[in-house]
Amino acid sequence: MKNLLSFDYSGLRRVLLEAVVIICFGVGVGLSLNYSLLLQVFTDPVAPPVAPAAVDAAQPVVITRAQVEALTGRARLVDARISELYAAGHLPGASSLPLDEIESAMPAFLAKVDKQQSLIVYCSGYGCPDSYDLGQLLRDAGYRDVMIYEGGFPEWRDAGRPVETLK
Repeated sequence: MKNLLSFDYSGLRRVLLEAVVIICFGVGVGLSLNYSLLLQVFTDPVAPPVAPAAVDAAQPVVITRAQVEALTGRARLVDARISELYAAGHLPGASSLPLDEIESAMPAFLAKVDKQQSLIVYCSGYGCPDSYDLGQLLRDAGYRDVMIYEGGFPEWRDAGRPVETLK
């Protein structure tokens, strides 16, 4: 305790004054270097927020397993996996449209499925880009309501949901 009481505080005022001068100098330099940015912040009008749906309407919507279950019967399921995987097991009622056979399979799909029909495209789960790529191709072909089920067949099967196979 005696050390604190016996400390010479006479130079403390000078140190505090120097700190205030340094801080003021830093703020002045910062403001002068960023003048145009500050002017822009205070003079530019604020743009109205953009609705999430309008951000990129050309992109398919990603949905969950629960949403797929809720849409069953109202949307057509489209399996983007290869034919062998489709035959081994697929979501009930799903149509096979393998991405690797798209050039030969697309004309028949276009003739069979109305472009007003909602589509749910899936493939081999997370990390499989085929459903997204097929969804983009379907959007380009004129289908407007295209959804992507990212969990795909593995998530559906692992959740104990019904699976169909070709005999």
